[in-house]
Amino acid sequence: MPSADTGGRSVLEGAFGLLAAVEHAQVAGLTRLAADCGLPKTTAYRLLEQLVDLGAVERFAGGYRVGPKMFSLGQRWEPHPGLRPAAREPARRLAQVTGAMVGVSALWEGQTLVVDWAPSAPDDTRDRLRDEVTWPWNTAAGKVLVAGAHPRLPLGPLPATWQREAEAIRDRGVAFDREELVAGVCCVAVPLTASGGSPVAALCVVTDPAHRLDRLADVVQRAGRTISARLRGGAL
Repeated sequence: MPSADTGGRSVLEGAFGLLAAVEHAQVAGLTRLAADCGLPKTTAYRLLEQLVDLGAVERFAGGYRVGPKMFSLGQRWEPHPGLRPAAREPARRLAQVTGAMVGVSALWEGQTLVVDWAPSAPDDTRDRLRDEVTWPWNTAAGKVLVAGAHPRLPLGPLPATWQREAEAIRDRGVAFDREELVAGVCCVAVPLTASGGSPVAALCVVTDPAHRLDRLADVVQRAGRTISARLRGGAL
């Protein structure tokens, strides 16, 4: 990696590299972070202290961790303008009606990225899943987005059965996860579309195997149509 002293772009690369290293390590000292990023310790220290001043990083337990500014900025990110406000109330109602967790997700670097959650009951053991922001692409939410993606996304080798499954997802407009990733957890997901008809995100309900997913899919699809209409500026 170029030295962070060699130009404006390299300074940014160094700063973002340090942010990524801090996020990966959760808490780490200067020596480790500098080594992880291939930076001189003096350069890493200067950049980290600037990031501390900006609130992007904070000092913790003799090292550094991600700061509150990054959390604040991350909470404002969304894969499509207006997605959060469009989904907030329909997702909340869906969580109330189904008694399940409801999530809004997008595809990011070949993974399922959770943008927001509408939780179910406070003591629901599935709430532990809220701590995970990224999941493999083959969640129900990821599958419904990959099936509708064009051009083909760089996901690496796909399962031999994927083409047939993707066709079924496109035909019905819904994808399922029957304990494929987490034991005791099932999911139903539908695409959320904006102008042009391409999926920009997915609405996903996380429940348990006792629920009939086919029946649940109808309720999720109705909520998805409401959110998509809001994204297109149509009637609610």
